[in-house]
Formats: sequence, structure tokens, C-alpha cells
Amino acid sequence: MRSKTVGRILILSGIISPYYSAAQTQIVPDTLTMDLDRCISIALSDNPTVKVADMEIDRVDYAKKETIGQLLPSINFGASYNRTLEKQVAYMNMGGFGNMGGGSDDSGSDQPESRASSSKRGPGIKMGLDNSFQAGFTASMPLIAPQLWRTLKLNDSQILQNVESARASRLSLINQVKSAYYTLMLAEDSYKVIQENYDNAVFNHEVFVKKFQVGTASEYDVLRSSVQVKNVEPELLQAEIAIKQARLQLSILLGMDATYPIKAANTLSEYEKDMYERTLSIDRSIDRNTDLRALDIQTRILNESLTIQKMAWFPTISLSASYNWTSSSNGNPLRNFLWTPYSVLGVTFSLPIFEGGQRYHKIKQARIQVDEMSWQRENLERNINMQVDLAIDNIQKNVRQISSSAESVNQAVKAYDIMEKSFEIGAASYLDLRDAELALTQSRLAYYQSIFNYLIAGSELELLLGNADVEKYQSK
Repeated sequence: MRSKTVGRILILSGIISPYYSAAQTQIVPDTLTMDLDRCISIALSDNPTVKVADMEIDRVDYAKKETIGQLLPSINFGASYNRTLEKQVAYMNMGGFGNMGGGSDDSGSDQPESRASSSKRGPGIKMGLDNSFQAGFTASMPLIAPQLWRTLKLNDSQILQNVESARASRLSLINQVKSAYYTLMLAEDSYKVIQENYDNAVFNHEVFVKKFQVGTASEYDVLRSSVQVKNVEPELLQAEIAIKQARLQLSILLGMDATYPIKAANTLSEYEKDMYERTLSIDRSIDRNTDLRALDIQTRILNESLTIQKMAWFPTISLSASYNWTSSSNGNPLRNFLWTPYSVLGVTFSLPIFEGGQRYHKIKQARIQVDEMSWQRENLERNINMQVDLAIDNIQKNVRQISSSAESVNQAVKAYDIMEKSFEIGAASYLDLRDAELALTQSRLAYYQSIFNYLIAGSELELLLGNADVEKYQSK
């Protein structure tokens, strides 16, 4: 019975192991190995969010040019045709020629005979022609327009607002790419640790199988080693899934086809060597924080709007000119043209005096908004400083955790080496060896996790301070 059980285990192990090992060693074609800077550079050039932000800058720039166009002369051409259906009739009261209009005569007589005769009008005079044509050019240009002039500065502020919004989009994208890249490195490093654990478990199982075949190991040792192999396989599968998810997330941010897997060119342990220098050189200035700069630009826009409201009290002067041709005729509208040109040049002066207090109350509203912005900025600055303090404290804690985890890994390696030699000479059991191996695996995973936490905290602080070197990535 015992030999049958062991035989089944050997057969099952012989069937599963080749396929599983082949799956682990299969190399995916067209794997792209990229470092972090390259990934960020691709994301900044191909990400749709960044492109939309840049298009918004162009849109506001065109809006400014539209405002400039209002300061230039506007020229229009127009033409009209009128057909008279019923001409006007004029009646005139001319002294010495009788009463043609029904009114009193020059003598001022108010006798009944005069009133009776006035009710009978003589023939009137029809005025106008059947056809009337008009065509010509009109032009106008503002000479003094204070509100329009000030609107140009408002457009400049709006352009700055969109530029800052585009910068904020880039900083957010850099943070997302870094987070995805760090996640990929964590998944790959964790996979290597679990793969090494799995390889050790398979090796130990094969050793016990051979020992059992020669009678130097018990069936319990074979079963125990086989169970250890099966226990590691789900962890290895989960690590593979984590790598695929991290690659997919990074591919989406880079705007690349997910069918081309991405491999990180770096490992988490490479970031340990300069973590102390980076931690000590942290610049906690919040001058480049995107929220703070956006609020400052918004305050500038409100101040410009307030100035524009004040300029509504100023007078405006505009110049207008026209040059037209007219033609009138009777009968057929397509014959007997007689074009007569005429031109007009004028200056219009406008001074607002009273509009029911509308301008006054608009100015009051604009001043209140400016005052609100000052209070909002003070509160925002206080919150950002608090977040910076917490982020720096979190980074320092992660640095200490990395140091502790690194020391734990060194101790776990020594303990495993001692236990492995003890196991080889029979001074320790397989369970003791397996415990030492599990302790080493856990310490390595904790070490990589602590570096990952440190990198994520540093990226979040960089986003909060807004001091990422965007130009460096765009120049690649």
C-alpha cells in the first residue's frame, strides 16, 4: 500500500513538473525592456490626457487672437433691393393755389364754408420710384476701448491657467507611471523570490524521492516535500498574475498595445543605495505645488475681472465709415440703372452715466471673490504644509524599515545556510530547513515591499511639491 502511494506521487510529479517547468521557462516574444525614464517619456508624448491639455492651451491662445481682432477694423459689404408696391402720396397747402391738403388756409378763417371745403381734398403727389437698389461697404474700429484692452491681459491669465493645468496633468501622469513601474518591479522581484522558493521545494522533493527509492527516507518525507511543492504553486501563479496586471496597467498609461509585454530594466534593490542621500536632500518648498499655483492664477484672473468691471465707467470712442451706391428706377428692375455713390465718415462717443447701479454691484461682487481667494489660499497653504510634513515623515519611516528589512534578510540568509548544512549532515529535520527557508522568503518579500513603499511615498511627495523635472523626460 505504501509503495503504491509513493508510486502515484512519483508519477504525478513526473507528469506535472515538466509542464509546469516549461510554463515557467517559456519566453514571451517581443518583450520590451524599458527603464523608468523611458516609460515616462513615452507616456508624456502619447498619453491622450496630456494631448487634450495641450490643445486647451492652443484653444485659449486662439481666443486671445480673437480679442485682438476686435481692436482691428471690421469691414462688411451689404446690398439690398426694395420694390415699391404702393407709393406714398403727399398733400401740400400752398397759399394762392387752393387747399390741397384739407387744412386751414393762410387767412386763418374758421368759417363753416372753409371747413366744408377742406373735406374735399385735391389730387396728391405720389413720391418715390418703383425700384430701389443699395450696395456698399461699411467699416468700424474702436479708438478708445478700455474694457477691450484690459480683456487682453485677462486672456493672458487664462492661457497661464491652462498651461498650469497641462503641467498638473503631466505631473499626475508621471506619478501614475512611476507607481505602475514600481508595482511591476515589485511583482517581478517577488516572483523571483517565490520562484526560488519553488525551485528549492522541487529540488528537496526530488532528493527525498531518490532517498526513498534507496530506502534512506520515509514515505512521510516524500509526502511532506510533495505538499510543500503544491503549497508554493498557487503563490507562484498569483505572482504571475500580478506581473500581468502591472504590465497591463503600465501599457495603458504608455498608450501601447498590451500584446507587447513590458519588462522593467531595474530592480527594487538598486534604489537602496541612494535612498539616504535622496532623503536628506528633500526640498520641501511648496512654491511649485499645482493647486497653489492654480489658485494664484485664479486670483489673478479675478483681479483682472475686477479691473474690467471698473473700466465700464470709462468712455469709449469708435470710428465708423461707409461708402455706398444707390440706384432707383421705374418699371423693369433690370433696366434703367442709375448708380449714385455717397460716403459717410463718423466718430461715436459713448459715456455711461447710470444703469441702475449694475456696474457698482458687479464691482462689489468681484471684490468679495478676490477676498475669498485670499482666505482660500491661506487655508490651502496650511493644508499642503501639513501633507508635506506627513509625507516626509512617512519617507523617513520607510527608510528605517528598509534598513531593518535588509538586516533581517542578511540574518535569514545566515540562518538558512546554517540550517542547510545541518540538514545535510542529519543534524536538522526537513521541517527545520523548511522553516528557515520560509523565514528567508518572507524577509525578502518584506524587504522588497519596504523599498516599494519608500518609492511610492517619494513619488507622492514629488507630486505634492510639483517639482518633477518634466523637461528632462520630454527631451528624451
